Parts: sequence; structure tokens; C-alpha cells
Amino acid sequence: MTVVHTSPRTGTLSAHLDAGLLSPVRAGTPVEAAVGDSAWLQAMLDAEAGLARAQTRCGTVPAQAAAAITAAARAELLDVRELALAARETANPVVGLVKALTAVVAERCPEAAEYVHRGSTSQDVFDTGAMLVAQRALRLIVADLRAVAEALAGLAATHRDTAMAGRTLALHAVPTTFGLKAAGWRALVLDSVERLECLVDGGLPVSLGGAAGTLAGYLQYAGEGADPAGVLDELGAAFADETGLAVPVLPWHALRTPVADLGAALAHTTGALGKIAADVLVLARTEIGEVAEPAVAGRGASSAMPHKRNPVLATLIRSAALQVPALAAVLMQCLPTEDERSAGMWHAEWQPLREALRLTGGAAYTAVELARGLTVRPERMRANLQATGGQLVSERVSAVLAPRIGKTAAKELLTQASLLASRAGLPLAEVLADLPQLAGVLSREEATALLDPAGYTGVAGPLVDRALTAPGLGRAPAP
Repeated sequence: MTVVHTSPRTGTLSAHLDAGLLSPVRAGTPVEAAVGDSAWLQAMLDAEAGLARAQTRCGTVPAQAAAAITAAARAELLDVRELALAARETANPVVGLVKALTAVVAERCPEAAEYVHRGSTSQDVFDTGAMLVAQRALRLIVADLRAVAEALAGLAATHRDTAMAGRTLALHAVPTTFGLKAAGWRALVLDSVERLECLVDGGLPVSLGGAAGTLAGYLQYAGEGADPAGVLDELGAAFADETGLAVPVLPWHALRTPVADLGAALAHTTGALGKIAADVLVLARTEIGEVAEPAVAGRGASSAMPHKRNPVLATLIRSAALQVPALAAVLMQCLPTEDERSAGMWHAEWQPLREALRLTGGAAYTAVELARGLTVRPERMRANLQATGGQLVSERVSAVLAPRIGKTAAKELLTQASLLASRAGLPLAEVLADLPQLAGVLSREEATALLDPAGYTGVAGPLVDRALTAPGLGRAPAP
């Protein structure tokens, strides 16, 4: 949206877009333009033009009129700010859009003006436009997600056997591999791809209901004797074909599943990307240092601390992951709408849907750079594996001792030995070797070998292999 401001310092006027000053995760990204006011206006105009062409195919609008409407349906011919202001008087932007479009058509082809918006209603145009905006944005998002998944596949393969500390409840648990972590990130991203592609390929319908969901206006213009079922099927199919959207079973003015589904899929997507960001933020901490974001001159600078290079990409992604679920909740709570069209519920969807699309698009776009440029530091992973002197692998020793001295005794002994090792600052293997209870039961050499973290990563490697070679979107077939 273009807004004109008067500078308090100079008194001059300046016009600029909503530049994303408070939303840097989406500022300057392709999806920002794809869901901006001009793009939304163009999508509604595309809906009007597509409807006219569909009605031509059904014999209710002359071909010349549809051509004239299509030629006039260009966002640059209308003033989006004037339409926004006019919408305050009608509670939606379509009324003013129809008036403005009709005026443009009348200037170019007067006889075509009466066919603009014929038999239609504001919600048919707005909701169809919203689905077009969503479809165009989702295609950008899916392309970025696939690029993220490809980069993560490379990380998973490269670091299939790179041992690192697995952490549960913020503390060292047992060893895992960075490859398995990256494969898990990739699986989440591919889950999101699947959800979004289901929407792009048949989950985003045209809106075609007329004033109260009965298509009465469309049927009336079809003329006396027109077959209602034929009008419904033919017009719906033609409109869907002209716009590239799906044919709904019923008009959905008050059945808001398409918007709720969009919200849910976008929330999942930012959640999946947010998991990556959260892990990167932890692993990039100074005292951990196992990964680092790609280094770009000037990025991550602190306003006060010259030594810092903050993890900007992960921070931006996480900010989106925290916002989109709340926006999706707004879309979900609009499901219990009243009557055949809502006063306020429908209107409440618009901005949250747009914001959810652009935040998700910004997060996906940012995640591409993060995944492609992530620096992995195996040497820091090895160092951190030794931070507890072998206690990270106490589970393994307990399992080995269980058949020798009993399960309960083994667990109690390892608990006491770990506590002693922590207090004395000694390796666990050394403490175990000196315990009289283990004399002749566990040698120092065996204890040292058992407490090697790299030897206790379970089936992490085969799990990575399975994730990277599974059919479809990367998940293993059901057992």
C-alpha cells in the first residue's frame, strides 16, 4: 500500500510502501511483493476478468465484452489508496473496485461496461482473489522449501557419522550425529512441502456463490429455461479453468475451510523452519560453538559490542515461527461464522492471512541462505562430547553391566560413579576402574572403549540413509 507522509522536519511529502520496518524477516523478499496491496488488487481484477471470460464460455457475456474487461483489469490503472479509503464506506474493497473497473471499461468499450461483475458479489471476487494471492505466494514458498531440503540433504549426507552430544531438557543426554539432526530438519521441511502442495494442487477453490450462496444472480443472467445444474457445473468449471483454481463442492462464503487450511499449513511451515532456527541458535552459542551462520560482512553487527556477530538469519526465522501460529488461530476462530455471510468474521481474516503468507515466505526465503551456508564444526562437537568426561555414555556402560551385576545395581553404581566423577573432575572411566565393586567385572580398557561417544550413536547412520533414500517426500514407507 502506498502511503503519503508529511515530514515533520521538512514539510515535504514522501510516498513509500509498507516497507517492513518492523518485520525484517519478509522485507525485500519475493513473497512480500506477491502479497502486497498491488498484488492483491491485481488478483481481484484477475478474478473479475476470469469470471467474465467464464461467462462468455457459458454464453452469458459477449466475447468482446469479456476481452474489454480483461484488458482493463490492470492494477496500474486504478488507485489502490483511493480504493482503500473507499472501502471504509462499504467494509470491503470490492465495491469500489467494481466501480473503478467499470469506469475504465466504459471509457474503452462503453457497451462492455454493463457486463462487469455480472451476477456476482463482493465475496466471490475477494475470496477468489485471496486464493490467487495464496497460490502465487505458496509457489514461491514451496520452491524455497525445496531448496532448503536439498541443502539439508547435503548436510545430512556429509555429516552422517559426525558424532555430537544429544541434548534433552537442555543437558547432555546420549550421543547422536549431526547428520541425523539435519535429516530430521529436512523431514519437517518436506512435511510442510506436502501440506502446501496439497493446497496449491486442488486445495484453493474459486468462490462462486452470488449474494447468498445460491448463484441466483448468475442463473438469472443465464436466461429463462436455463438448466440450474448445467449453469452450476459449466460456470464453476469455466471459472476454475480461467483462474487456475479448484472447483468447490459448495459455495464457501460461510464455510471457511480453505482459509483455515491455509492458516494451519502456514503455521506448520514456520514451525518446521523455527525448529531449525531454534537448534541453530543453541548450537551457535559461544560456549557451544558447534555451528555458525554464513559469514557476511556487516551482518549481525551489534550497535554496542564490536566483537559480536549475531545469528541474524535464525533470529528472523524464529520471529516468524512465533507469530504465524497466532495469526493462524485468528483464521481458525473465523470458522464459526454466522448466517450466509459474516459481519466482521470474514473481514477479520484478510490481514492475518496476508501477514501469515508473507512471514512464512520470508522465513522460507531466509532459511535457504541459512541451510546453504551453515558452517558445521565437528571439532567443537568432539570437544563438547568430552565435556562430561564420558558420562554422556553412562547408559551404555549400565547396559553392559546389567547382566553382570544386575540391572538395579548397575544403574545405582553408575549414578554414584557419575556423581563422584563430577565432583572430582575425573573421567568416568577412571572412576569406574577404581571401584572395588567392579574389580574383575569391568577393566579400565573396556570402560574406556565403552565410554567413547563415537561408538554409541545407535542406528543414526542407517536412519540418515533411510531418510535420504525413502520414496516420495523423504519419509520411509509405513511398516
